[in-house]
Amino acid sequence: MHRLLELLSAGASSEELARVPADSGLVELAMRIRRTLDAHSRREAELAALFDTASDLARLRDLDAVLRSIVRRARMLLRVDVSYLSLNDEADGSTYMRVTDGSASALFQQVRLGMGEGLGGLVAQTARPYATADYPADDRFDHTEPIDRAVGDEGLVAILGVPLSLGDRVIGVLYASDRRTRRFTPDEVALLSSLADHAAIAIDNARLMEESAAALADLGAANATIKAHHEAIARAQDSHDRLTELVLGGADVPEVAAAVAEVLDGGIIVHDADGAELGRAGTPPAEPSGQALVASRSGGRAVADGDTWLCAVMAGPELLGSITLTGRPGLADADRRLFERASVVTALLLLLRRSAAEAEDRVRGELVADLLTAPDRDPAALLDRGRRVGVDLTAPHVVLALHAEGVSRTRLASAAAREAALAGVYAEQVVVFTGAAEPGPAARRTSAELTARLGCAVTAGAAGPASGPTGLARAHAEAARCLRALLALGRAGAGAAPEDLGFVGLVLGDKTEVPAFVRATLGPVLDYDAARGTELVRTLRAYFACGGNLSQAKDELHVHVNTVAQRLERISALLGADWREPDRALELQLALRLHRLAV
Repeated sequence: MHRLLELLSAGASSEELARVPADSGLVELAMRIRRTLDAHSRREAELAALFDTASDLARLRDLDAVLRSIVRRARMLLRVDVSYLSLNDEADGSTYMRVTDGSASALFQQVRLGMGEGLGGLVAQTARPYATADYPADDRFDHTEPIDRAVGDEGLVAILGVPLSLGDRVIGVLYASDRRTRRFTPDEVALLSSLADHAAIAIDNARLMEESAAALADLGAANATIKAHHEAIARAQDSHDRLTELVLGGADVPEVAAAVAEVLDGGIIVHDADGAELGRAGTPPAEPSGQALVASRSGGRAVADGDTWLCAVMAGPELLGSITLTGRPGLADADRRLFERASVVTALLLLLRRSAAEAEDRVRGELVADLLTAPDRDPAALLDRGRRVGVDLTAPHVVLALHAEGVSRTRLASAAAREAALAGVYAEQVVVFTGAAEPGPAARRTSAELTARLGCAVTAGAAGPASGPTGLARAHAEAARCLRALLALGRAGAGAAPEDLGFVGLVLGDKTEVPAFVRATLGPVLDYDAARGTELVRTLRAYFACGGNLSQAKDELHVHVNTVAQRLERISALLGADWREPDRALELQLALRLHRLAV
């Protein structure tokens, strides 16, 4: 008895107790005590393992680490060669290997079981634990070639599988397996089931944590998006208010362009509907792209054109111009919308400019009409009205009468007013007052510039300079006659003053121009006779009177025919070799008659 107690105290095995010589009843009692102690020890180890597993779950950070810990404890507690865990793939109806411990076969670690296939597939399908002492020989299971080959490659014989369950749903299987024949006890099944329950909780907790993290990430992203959107709206509103205040405060196009360029951190160019630049900031001059303008006008949005952006400036269906952004090839949506808002503000600015220009044009047009209709009615009032619009009517001005085919008189007057002191429409003609010194060059320059700007032939008749209401009215009448003469002569698109038209200009012009015409036509011959006492003027008059016949001319002059010829050669040297041409001859004959009348 004493010997048995010593052995029990020392932890001797049942085999050692059986070899002690003693009463058989005492030995049997000692062996039962030994088994009880072993069971208690095993139970303590199992409880410790479950406690450790629960602790791991409480500190869950890495799902794979927790699952590896559970599989490792299952292998240790059940004293098996291999333990592993598989998870169900609901998408294709199979279960696949997730974690292994003690496995040496790569083929086994990658095996996938269909629902109902093999032991694991049956556990996953039925949500019930299954065990076999000899899997290869157990015909309760649906053996498939891939599964059997993987099990054989690992050398497994005895297998226990329990479900990983979350409520009524099976999410996987936890296994314990030996490479020899073995029967698993109910306690071992219960222990592995407890570990499986912990594994299922770990998986579910990890899934919830992942979903929570994803939800938090989505919430953070949504908050960031809302914040960015709010900031973009606030920035756009502030910029819109700033630009609107500039426009309503009387800022011009360059000022607004500079403000837009600062807001968008780029260069800005504003063009009118004809493509003329109205203002720019932070960029060199550039022509607007016609193709991009068409696309923006039809779509109502800003359009990328290479490294630049263009937005049509619209007032309803009417195209007022365009605004171009440079230096920002990669324009974000918020800045693109801000750029489009800038085009709306630009439209407001151009409409205000046009309204102001139209109002000023009406005032100026009324002044032009009153000035030319009744210049003597109240000259002082006309002079005062001129001063109010910035025009000194007492100063010399060249007056131009303009005509163009293909554009309205209003548009022609608006285009001409850019470089004029005063412009308006009178008697279906555009009348322009300019401070130029000479009417002829002013007419030619104005005709060329407006023709290029408007894309159609602009004809300009000019007269002056003149000053005061009465003088300006007379100059306008002469300019209007000159314009009609240019059109009648087929010289549309040209510019001229009466003196540029020769005797036609004399016919159209004021009588005070007669001496100037005579001087311009016969001056060299008159000067030659005056300086040398010759008779070239008399010879020229006789030559025309005799129809160019030298014999008759020498009788008229009472000189030799050679003398007549020599005098005509001198005239050619003074007037040019073309003086006998019909147009030139006609001017000379008219000048000779006027000279005789004046003498």
